[in-house]
Amino acid sequence: MQARNSSGKQSGGRRARSSFTETGRRAQIVAATIEVIAEVGYHRATFAKIAERAGLSSTGMISYHFEGRDDLMREVVAEVLRLADGYVRPRIEAHESYAGRLRASIEGNLDLLAEYPNHLAAIAEVLGNLRGGDPGMVAFLDATEATLALQVEQLRKAQRAGEFCEFDPWVMMRAIRAAIDDVVRRAPHDPGLDVRAAGRELADLFDRATRRTS
Repeated sequence: MQARNSSGKQSGGRRARSSFTETGRRAQIVAATIEVIAEVGYHRATFAKIAERAGLSSTGMISYHFEGRDDLMREVVAEVLRLADGYVRPRIEAHESYAGRLRASIEGNLDLLAEYPNHLAAIAEVLGNLRGGDPGMVAFLDATEATLALQVEQLRKAQRAGEFCEFDPWVMMRAIRAAIDDVVRRAPHDPGLDVRAAGRELADLFDRATRRTS
């Protein structure tokens, strides 16, 4: 019994180490993929270039960890969404006022772009090339719509609390998202664009558009 228990512990340890190694390798491949896509674009981001950037001995290592190109690209989208949520959410939740939360959301999204330009460039490339029915695109669109619905409800709550003036919350939030997305699209083609300053200006603009003045 003791021999079997000892063997089991060693086997479990090897599995844990293997799982940890595999998780780290997947993360390494995803990080390299983001860099390559941001640098050369979606269609030129071959497994060979990704393997070279990741320091892998062959493209077979990518195929071992991912079922194919679409699987890898879906993980790229998921990783960028995880990064964005972890970066922006705490900044929003640090504020009690609705106006403060709205400003933190706008500035946070564009501060994210300033700190992680490759991630935003990569997700724009991937989403621009995923097919409409691709699971990665469907998941992204579902997540986007769910987030939008929550943001619209926050605007309604701010209006009911008397902090925001009267406007159509759905139209306002669509306008906010479109303004942020336009900066994201422009940034890779305009090295002189100060995205943090753009974030502050947009935050000021939508603060004036939403705040109750009397």
